[in-house]
Formats: sequence, structure tokens, C-alpha cells
Amino acid sequence: MTVAETTMAAAAATTKVPEHFTMTEDEIIAKFPTRLRGFDLYRKMGSPKNIVAPMVDQSELAWRMLSRNYGADLCYTPMFNAKVFTNEQKYRDEQWQTNETDRPVIVQFCANDPDILLKAASLVAGQADAVDLNLGCPQHIARRGHYGSFLMDEWELVSKLIRKLHENLEIPVTAKIRVFPEIEKTVEYAKMVEAAGAQIITVHGRLREQKGHKTGLADWTKIKAVKDAVNVPVFANGNILYQEDIQRCIDATNVEGVMTAETNLYNPALFSGKILPTWQLAEEYLEICNDVPTKPAYIRAHLFKLFRYSLPIHTDLRQKLAEVRDMDGFWQFIRDMKARLIADAEGSDFDPEVVVVDEFGYRKYPHWICQPALRFEHDKEHSKSKRLLNEAQADTPADAADCTTGSCDAVDNEAKRQKTCVESV
Repeated sequence: MTVAETTMAAAAATTKVPEHFTMTEDEIIAKFPTRLRGFDLYRKMGSPKNIVAPMVDQSELAWRMLSRNYGADLCYTPMFNAKVFTNEQKYRDEQWQTNETDRPVIVQFCANDPDILLKAASLVAGQADAVDLNLGCPQHIARRGHYGSFLMDEWELVSKLIRKLHENLEIPVTAKIRVFPEIEKTVEYAKMVEAAGAQIITVHGRLREQKGHKTGLADWTKIKAVKDAVNVPVFANGNILYQEDIQRCIDATNVEGVMTAETNLYNPALFSGKILPTWQLAEEYLEICNDVPTKPAYIRAHLFKLFRYSLPIHTDLRQKLAEVRDMDGFWQFIRDMKARLIADAEGSDFDPEVVVVDEFGYRKYPHWICQPALRFEHDKEHSKSKRLLNEAQADTPADAADCTTGSCDAVDNEAKRQKTCVESV
């Protein structure tokens, strides 16, 4: 046994074993002798540092491929509903796509029934490096469906879900959690998740209540406390806007890797540190979609985000994008937008080698450059784009649209601006 496994075994010996633990760790190892655990799993996946988060309807195969082209070491699939995934072939075929380039990849499920979760996970076991349990989604659909962060108060159920996979699935189980207001409770929760069998824990450093306009800053101190308390790899999630934030987070928390969600959607070149025009990423994404069948609703949502800062300027193209329904239309939109943006760039003195920041410490980029989404309360033009996108996505189930990462893992930039002002004093 490794040092970590010995430590876990010693801790288990001094703690009352839950009744739903039907096997000891030694028995589980004997049952799955080749299944990777903890840091062995992490190293087998290439010791990933740059990680793309699970994002409903947004971290689909084509987007994962684009992200890998720009430095993503590990990608998660969108969150899949375990019950629907198990029962509906059409849903499974539409949602779960992969190919030989799509590794390492972790498939994420939301669930509240251990048996159903195991059935769903078994369907992807031969094509993924691990299966992740979503314990972080804070949206109303998660409350109604009884999953995600709304299981945070049901520790026994959470433990049962993870343990069912740990004792029965041929690939490892991991988990993504949120934090509690109390650091001590957060640590105990993470230790329970580890004891149940999670081989990697991703900690989103925000409370369940931190969403939408109340998102606020992620608490890296709680992430560090979890990292210090558990014996499995930990990924941090939250507060990543620029490439240097990744190392800053690692230095502050000692985590093995950093996961980003929303910023990846607005700047898929984030991990590379490259400053690139939006039309270049849009063209590369659409070229991938030419070879990888991708739902028009997904493509449209990505293009709305990539061109977030240009659509309020070229409003006629915003309406055009909302009305597109096929690949020819998407390509024509990009050609039209590219011509406009090249003209805008030719009249600019922007120098990508010169870093310019505003009074709050945020970098100032022209609208045609990929950049993080800085959300302002009175961003009326962006609200128009969002309304048009919602109207255009009439073929997207409301429940799925409710739990996109734009709301699950957003950064409240007003809070960060305030923090920047305080830190600069």
C-alpha cells in the first residue's frame, strides 16, 4: 500500500465504518487490482494542471478538442443526468461523444440514487478515465431534481453514492464539491467524501448560495484547508480570469490542478497564455464541428460567448446569429463578423505585448480579443445578447439551459473589483 492508502486505512480503523461500506479497502483493491487510486490516477492522466470544468451543454466534445489545442491537460464532460442517461438512448447518444483524442476525460453525473448512478457510470466505464459525481450545482433545477449542491446536507446519501461506485465500478470515482460557511465543516465534508472512495476531489470555493449576481469570490483558504486535510489530489475551482491566476491559485492552495469554467468559454486559449482574436478561435471551433457533429444550440451559445464584446457593437450580426440554424449559416456569420473585426483592428493601436489595466486592475483589451467576461450590473447590451440567445435556444430543454456554467460557475467581478481596490491600498 502507498503512504496515502496506509494513512486512509489507519483513519478508517479509528472511525466507525458506515453500514453501507460492504467491503474493506483491501477487498476493493483485490476486486479491482489494476484500478488506479489517488495520485496514481493523477499521474496516469499526465499530472494535469490546466483543467476544463464540466459545463452543461458547453464542454461537449468539439469544445474539449479546441480547449486541448490550447493547453487543457484534462477535460470533464458536461454534467449528465444519471437517470435519463441510463433510460434514454437518444439522450445518451446526443450527450456522450468521445474519440481517440479525447483523453484524459472524466465523465460527470448528477444523481441521488446509488444504483442508478452505477448503471449510468457503467455505460461509460470503457471510454473514460474516471466518473465524477456532481455535488456542486446550485441552480433551482438541482433543487427540484434533488442533486448537486442540494445533497450537501445529506452526508449519508453522498457517501452512499460515492461508495457504490468505489465498490463496484471498474474505473475510479471522483467528486466535485462546494464549501460550507464554516471551514471546519468544509474539511469534514471533504474527508467524508474521501473516505467514501473519491480518488480526486475538486473544490469549488463558493457557497451553495453564491450564484448569479450573488456569486462573489471563491474562498481559496477553504480549498487550502481541504488540500491540507485529505490524502488524494485536489483541484481548485474559482477566481480564474488570466493565465497567471492558475499558478497564483496553486501557490495559495497547494492543489494539484486548477479548474476553470466560465473563463474557458470566453477565452478557450486561456491556458496557453496567448492573446488571440476571437474570430480565430471561432473558426477553429467551427472547423472541428465540421468533423464532429455538434448541436446548433451548442455552437450558437459558444459563438455568443466568444463574441460577447463585439455583438453589442455589431448589433445586426447579433440578430443574425440568433437566427442561424445550420453550419452554412454559422460559417457565414463568422465570415461577416471577421471582416468587421479586422476592419476595427486595423484602425486600432492595440499592442498585445503591452499590458494595460484599468483602475481596478483588469486588463484592457479591444472587443475583438478573447478575454474573460467581466459582468457589470448594468450591462444592458449583454443582456440583449443573452435574451436573443435564450430565444434562439428554443430547442434546448429549459432544465438544461438553467444549469449552464454561465450561472453555475460564474465570477462576480464586482466583488473582485472591490477586492482589487482593497489590495491595492
